[in-house]
Amino acid sequence: MITTSRVTPRRLFTQFFQDETLEPAFVVLTLVGIVAGIWLEGAQAPAGLILAVHIATYFFGGFYAVRAIIDALKEWTIEVDLLMVLAALGAAYLGEFSEGAILLFLFSLSNVLQAYAMRRTEQAITALMQLRPDRVSIRRHDREYDVAIEEVQVGDVMLLRPGDRVPLDGVIERGAGTFDESALTGESMPVHKGPGMTVLAGTLNQTGALEVRVTKPASESTLARIIAMVSEAQSRKARSQSFLERFEQRYAIGVIGASSCRAFIAASNIRIFEQRYAIGVIGAVALFILLMPLFSGASFTDTFYRGMVLLTVASPCALVISVPAALLSAIAAGARRGVLFKGGVHLEELSRVRVIAFDKTGTLTFGKPVLTDLVPMNGLSEHELLTIVARAEQPSEHPIARAILQAAEERGITIIPPEQFVAVTGMGVRAHWDGGETLVGSPRLFREFGIEVPANLLAQADDLMKQGRGSVLFVWRDQQWLGLVAVMDRERPDAARQIAALRAVGIERIVMLTGDNPQVAEAMAQRLGIDEVYAGLLPADKLQRVEQLRQRYGGVAMVGDGVNDAPALAAATVGIAMGAAGTDAALETADLVLMSDDLSAIVYALRLSRQTQRVVWQNIVFALAVVVVLVLTTLTVGVPLPLGVVGHEGSTIIVVLNGLRLLIFR
Repeated sequence: MITTSRVTPRRLFTQFFQDETLEPAFVVLTLVGIVAGIWLEGAQAPAGLILAVHIATYFFGGFYAVRAIIDALKEWTIEVDLLMVLAALGAAYLGEFSEGAILLFLFSLSNVLQAYAMRRTEQAITALMQLRPDRVSIRRHDREYDVAIEEVQVGDVMLLRPGDRVPLDGVIERGAGTFDESALTGESMPVHKGPGMTVLAGTLNQTGALEVRVTKPASESTLARIIAMVSEAQSRKARSQSFLERFEQRYAIGVIGASSCRAFIAASNIRIFEQRYAIGVIGAVALFILLMPLFSGASFTDTFYRGMVLLTVASPCALVISVPAALLSAIAAGARRGVLFKGGVHLEELSRVRVIAFDKTGTLTFGKPVLTDLVPMNGLSEHELLTIVARAEQPSEHPIARAILQAAEERGITIIPPEQFVAVTGMGVRAHWDGGETLVGSPRLFREFGIEVPANLLAQADDLMKQGRGSVLFVWRDQQWLGLVAVMDRERPDAARQIAALRAVGIERIVMLTGDNPQVAEAMAQRLGIDEVYAGLLPADKLQRVEQLRQRYGGVAMVGDGVNDAPALAAATVGIAMGAAGTDAALETADLVLMSDDLSAIVYALRLSRQTQRVVWQNIVFALAVVVVLVLTTLTVGVPLPLGVVGHEGSTIIVVLNGLRLLIFR
């Protein structure tokens, strides 16, 4: 049985009442009504016709303001729109319909322009959501299906072709290609990926046909997490807004009588501030209209008119919008560059940071060790030494072993697995082949097996450590020493330049916190120009050091990977997770997430935060100045209602546009 919902007049009215798309048309109709009303008055048309045109003009000009007032009254609150509507009705009461209509026109036009401008800050989220395709090609039971992205299950195999946008996080099983990750990480250079490597939803497969096994459902992908994070950040209140909360208490005393002060003092956020400010202004204007004729001898009509102007110019629209206009724009601008702030409060805190503490591994370095030195002994060549070490390390999954095996592969060495293999945790490996035993590891490994390391070998290892080598391995086989192998985590080539750039933007102290060997850390610090080094630290030690830095210097930012550095990130004024694309822990832990591994993103974030604070205070000072000037002018020489509206609405649009400048911050 097919049923149809009956269209009733009430339902039509409700739909009409709730329709947001008609507001621009209503603004145009209001302007037409103003022109028509003035023309009819000049042509001395019948009074009934003129009144009908004015009423229609008021309807179109005040429709959305009245709707906001009704919605607010249902919740026992008051909107600032009420001030405008009361002022317009007051003008109508005095017979100044055209001036009241002009007020409503400019107010509604301002709202339309503000809404249009503020929607620009939502483009970051909209653009991110467009990065995810709605459908995806998958392979199940040797057949290819085109399914909705929500129907894909973890473990399904996606089929990606050149030019496809990656719909879900996954791991490449077959094929290779280059990926454009700029939309997520801000990194402009394509990244080549092959089997076993992770691809992220929202990135673009530029070349290659690939099969990718899905590792996360759509709702848990990195892209979905970023969208949720930016949305949440845009809804959070920044601490600079508390300035308005403190200001309201003092401003209320000057605007309203003592009977209204208590309501202002109780306000706890901008929303409440706006509501109670409106109540206070209405109370102040009412007192002004009642008492002014008694003390000054002015006529009630003139006083009432001036009171309507006060209702308009004392409205705090520009002040209320001044902070979020800047903060939301900055958050959106950062998101486009792969710099994700978890709220405006962290934008403000970052602008006050004067000390930055870096974790070493994966932050100042790539986090992947490479073979740097081969020191053969007893007549061996470097090739022979590397062949022996690579064979001993072949079964190991340790990062140092992977670095040795990669170096051997690059030199064309064929690696044969040992016949027996034992990994000695934290010390090295023990392997057997061709009837001989091989040990590769630290001095602790040899002490464990009762073998004494020669002093000259220890001295050579110490020299390598002083040069910044992260790990030096001793090699022993068939009762003789074969040499040393040094491995280190390579520092990022731009690290020194970016640290210098941090100093240029006002960072006074650069600190390294690492669990690495002190000699290695000191050597790297000297090369990079780092001021203080604390090495050999456990996570709890890093936390303690960050707290000490905060006590000594004030604002401290901690840069880490978001996992091992979680306690320190939480203790810092601002915790920064770098290179966090695809890392759930980093997205959860830090206050500021840098999706790429580019150190320059930290410099960008600092500059953005400081520019945002400048814009915020520009807006606050300007909005306050306009209100003060307009109120004083109205109370002294007098201001025509249309001119007061132009000043009020113009200041609101100016602070919004000033905040929107941050959208194009470079």
